[in-house]
Amino acid sequence: MKINSIKLALLSILTLSSCSDSFLDTVPTDTYNEENFWKTEAHVVSAINGCYAVTRGYKDYKLNLDNISPNSYNQSGQIQLAEGKHDAGNDDWFNSIWKLNYQGVGRVNNLLANIEPVNMDAALKKRITGEALFLRALFYFDLANYFGGVPLILDGPSLEEQGKLPRNKQSEVLSQILTDLTNAAAALPVSYSGADKGRATRGAALALKARVLLHESRWAEAAQSAKEVMQLNYSLFADYRQLFMIANEGNPEVIFDVQFAAPDYVHGWNLTLDLQLNVAPLPDLVNSYLMKDGLPSDTSPLFNAAKPYENRDPRLLKTIAMPGYQFKGVTVSDTKYYSTGFGYKKYTTYEDDTKYASDVTNSALNFIVLRYADVLLMYAEAQNEAVGAEASVYEALNKIRKRAGMPDVTPGLSKDDLRKVIRLERRIELAGEGLYYDDIRRWKTAEVVMNTKAYNSKGTVIQTRSFNRDRDYLWPLHSIVIEQNPALEQNPGYSK
Repeated sequence: MKINSIKLALLSILTLSSCSDSFLDTVPTDTYNEENFWKTEAHVVSAINGCYAVTRGYKDYKLNLDNISPNSYNQSGQIQLAEGKHDAGNDDWFNSIWKLNYQGVGRVNNLLANIEPVNMDAALKKRITGEALFLRALFYFDLANYFGGVPLILDGPSLEEQGKLPRNKQSEVLSQILTDLTNAAAALPVSYSGADKGRATRGAALALKARVLLHESRWAEAAQSAKEVMQLNYSLFADYRQLFMIANEGNPEVIFDVQFAAPDYVHGWNLTLDLQLNVAPLPDLVNSYLMKDGLPSDTSPLFNAAKPYENRDPRLLKTIAMPGYQFKGVTVSDTKYYSTGFGYKKYTTYEDDTKYASDVTNSALNFIVLRYADVLLMYAEAQNEAVGAEASVYEALNKIRKRAGMPDVTPGLSKDDLRKVIRLERRIELAGEGLYYDDIRRWKTAEVVMNTKAYNSKGTVIQTRSFNRDRDYLWPLHSIVIEQNPALEQNPGYSK
């Protein structure tokens, strides 16, 4: 019998069920099941940890989102999507991302359905409930962002009922996300200490809420939510490159990140970014970096065509490995990054001036989902759209510029001109973090910037990209998903 993808997710909610002979009518004490699990505080803590564990699946797709934007290129993955040749059956990405996030939803719902009767510390129960609501919002936001309306499940797992549900409207899902985040923010602490560091905080709930509202163009509300985060205890980390190194994890800029720990929980981003070049920066991104004087290269007196990457925004060499510049203790050759000519430093564990005897294939570097610089940028964008180019918008932008070693934004700009500055600043500051694809979709500029050719550093066309504005702002539900649950309707423009 086939089980649809929501059912598969629900079946994996707890890896603690066991079987026993039904005629014995006993509950085993040496293994966990639904009869003997939800009894103690330790069980609840274990369950919420299982909810967090699902976020480690982000490693399989978050960084790759840049490959379907003007930032990056992958010659062995995301090709169908980047070229607009995807459909409901030729890219398993759509199926795996759907299943991953519903697995998270299922685990959270199972916890929320069982936590109330457990005899445990009341304050801890409240906090864990808040953590669960944050995580459910996180999972549902990815589903709504990429697929639109999806089945909205809030109850504990019921395989028979939930596996046959139709899609809710996207607006209904987003409304629930915002409700969950509001309730989470009220229940969560501002910070943690010791072994609890890394759990969802009030700031994480408010920052995700700002992101959701930004996607909905609810500008005043987004600015307010971001402002509430800005009134908490976050700050920009002094060194932009070191912000993304293991030694500085959990620094005051990090609001929420996906936790990895060697040797049990590792990933291969060093391999992905530096050796296999599965996420390779494009010249379109490299050339978008301003000069050190804050001007574009075509108007700055600092630009030298013979040395086009000298005197650039310092974030360029802290983000991207460039031919002729040092990385991993050696000067990068013209042939090192054969895919596009460039490689990412960000989210590798390699230093510029350290020579390595061999490549470090496994890494436990955390993936940052929400950080303070993004909150400042969200505030600047939302406030500019809601009110205009006022002083607080400049203040937020200039904090980021100052950390980067760049001059302040030119004062006195119009709302429209400042919008351009903010959008470029988001692209540069957050490059390689999997957010630019979401940005060009919500700005409705994907239909312009993704209908073009992609070039390598030598000027050779390496991909012809395509974006159908009537279809591609949402992904298709994978054909397997619909086959297993015919109640689900396909998104417009895609066949089943």
